Amino acid sequence: NSPEGPVCLIENESDGKLCVVRSALETLMQIEQHVVVVAVVGLYRTGKSYLMNKLAGTNKGFALGATIQSQTKGIWMWCVPHPIKSDHTLVLLDTEGLGDVEKGDDSNDNWIFSLAVLLSSTLVYNSKGTIDNYALEKLHYVTELTELIRVKSVEGDVDESADYVRFFPTFVWAVRDFELELKLDEKPITAYQYLENALKLKQGTSKKIVQYNLPRDCLRQFFSPRWCFVFERPANSEKMKRMEELTDADLEPSFVKQSKDFCDHIFKEGKTKTMIGGLKVTGKMLGNLTEMYVDMIRSGQVPCLDSAVVALAQIENSSAKEKAKAHYQQSMAKLVVFPTETQQQLSMAHASMEREAVAIFMNSSFKDEDQKYQKELMKALQEVYSTICEKNIEESQRACKRIIEHIFAPLKAQLKDGSYMTPGGYKHYCADLKMMTSEYRSAGGKGVKAEEVLKEYLNDKESTGQAILSADQSLTEAELRAEGEDLCWNYPSSKCEWQTTFFATLPLIKIQ
Repeated sequence: NSPEGPVCLIENESDGKLCVVRSALETLMQIEQHVVVVAVVGLYRTGKSYLMNKLAGTNKGFALGATIQSQTKGIWMWCVPHPIKSDHTLVLLDTEGLGDVEKGDDSNDNWIFSLAVLLSSTLVYNSKGTIDNYALEKLHYVTELTELIRVKSVEGDVDESADYVRFFPTFVWAVRDFELELKLDEKPITAYQYLENALKLKQGTSKKIVQYNLPRDCLRQFFSPRWCFVFERPANSEKMKRMEELTDADLEPSFVKQSKDFCDHIFKEGKTKTMIGGLKVTGKMLGNLTEMYVDMIRSGQVPCLDSAVVALAQIENSSAKEKAKAHYQQSMAKLVVFPTETQQQLSMAHASMEREAVAIFMNSSFKDEDQKYQKELMKALQEVYSTICEKNIEESQRACKRIIEHIFAPLKAQLKDGSYMTPGGYKHYCADLKMMTSEYRSAGGKGVKAEEVLKEYLNDKESTGQAILSADQSLTEAELRAEGEDLCWNYPSSKCEWQTTFFATLPLIKIQ
C-alpha cells in the first residue's frame, strides 16, 4: 500500500498520448491482496477530489485547488487499507476533469472515462446541481462506450450491450451542491428514486426523443446496480476556497452526514474487482490490466475484456507455475538431507511437496485451458526431482567413499607395510576384510549407493587378495621346504628314508 499519498498512474505525454507511470505501476505490482477499485469521474471543478480524500480518511491528498483550472491531470491513484475488508486493499482512482477547455481534445476525455470504467469495480460520477437533461447530455461519454470497449475478441459479433452490464462496475451518481427538495408529485422520494426517475425513457422515435433517450438507455443497460447520493453545498464561497484546511466542524452538518453516508455505502457495497469468468483481481493483476489497456489504446486498438482476461490468465498462470515450482524447490531443500538412506524416502518427500506445489498452482491459476500450465508445472517438477535424484546419488557415492576410506584405513596401512605378506597372511587379510566390511555396513549416512560403492571397492581388492594368497602359498611352501632340508641336515642320509616321501607330497599340499 502507499499511505504516503496519491501518485500519478496514467499521464498524458506531450504528444497527447496516454502512458503508464512506471513507479506507480510498481506500487500496484507489490499488492498481492484483492482490490476494491473506486474511480471518480465527472466534469472538471466539481469537487471530485474532495470525495476521494474522504474515502481515504483524510482532508488532504488528492489536490483540490480553488481556482477554475483543472487540478487533476491523467489518472491519479491512492492505495489504502480497506477500512472494512481487512484482506483487501482500497484503490482510489481520481480522474482528470472531463470537459476541460484547455485540452480541446474529446478523445482524451473518452479514453479517460473508458479507462475508469475498465479499471474500477465502483464508478462514481460526480456532477453539480441536478440530474437534468443538461447533466445527462454532459455524460455523453457513456453513449460512446460501445465504440471504446469491446467484450468479446471475435470481430462481427452480435450486439454486446447485454454483456456490458455483467462486467462493468456498479454506478454511483454523486450530485453536489444539490438545492432541490427530494420530492416527486409532492411526495418524498429517495436519492435512488430521484436518479431512476431522471433515467426514464420517453416514448417515440423522433430524432429528438432518440437523442434524449440515448444516454439514459446506456446508463440503464450498462450499469447495475445504480445508486445516487445528493450533497448540499458544504460551506460558503469563502470557506470553499480553503476546503483542505477545514474540519467537519467548519462544514454544514447536513453535508458532513451526507459525505459519511456516501463513504459508508462505498465501503460496505463496493465489490472486489472481478473479471470475466469470476477472476478476482489483485493489485498485481490490476497493474497488468492497466498496462494492457493503455498499450491497446496507444496502438489504436479498442480495449477488449475477453482479450485482457486471456492475456491476464497467461501472466497469472505463468506466475502461478513459477510460484509453485519455487515452493517445491525451497521445501525439498529444507526437507531433504543428502544423502537419503533409501530412494523411497526421497520419493515420499517428492510426492508430498508435489501435492503442495499443485495446490498452490491451482489456488493462483485461472482459465488454464487444457491444463497447459499445470502440465508444464508437472514437467518442471519432474525435471527438478531428477536433478535432486542425481545429486542424491552423487552425495551418496561421496559419503560412501569417505566412510570406506576411514573404516578400511587400517587395512590400507597393513597392506602398505607388508603385514599380510607372511605365511598365513591371507587368512588374516580375509578376516580383517570381513570385519571392516561388516563395520561399513553398520555405519549410517551412506545413502542409496552403499552396496554399489562397497562392491566396487571389494572388486578392486580382488587382485590384491589374489596376490596375498599367492605370496602366502609361496611363503608357506618355501617354509616347508626349508624345514624339510633342516631335518635332512640334522640326520644321516641313511636314516632319512622318509624325505623322498615328504618332498613328493609337496605338490599335493600346494594344490590343496
